[in-house]
Amino acid sequence: MKRVLIDYKKLPRDVAALLIDLYPHGYGDEDLIVLKKPNGEIVEAVEVKTDDTIYLVKISQSLANFISNFEETIERELENSAVEETIAEVETSSNQDFENESLDTDPETDSDNIT
Repeated sequence: MKRVLIDYKKLPRDVAALLIDLYPHGYGDEDLIVLKKPNGEIVEAVEVKTDDTIYLVKISQSLANFISNFEETIERELENSAVEETIAEVETSSNQDFENESLDTDPETDSDNIT
């Protein structure tokens, strides 16, 4: 199993969702893993396991904000995609209605046509 030290911003979407599932209310001291990089820098991370990889997600204030705002962000994305789908359906429906109207109009039988 490989281990990957990664910033949350670079996580694949499915792993980010798993991170949120594992730490829905944030993480505590007991969840932290402290690593020392070869250059001497200390890095704190939380662990997220998948079938083939252990992700060590770097801790930062941004990660805490990400976890707390994740649910809101997903809801907004779902709402936006639903609105976009509805608009596309309405536009398609309107275009079909317009095409049907233009097909039904016959200049010889049109009552507005003055000859």
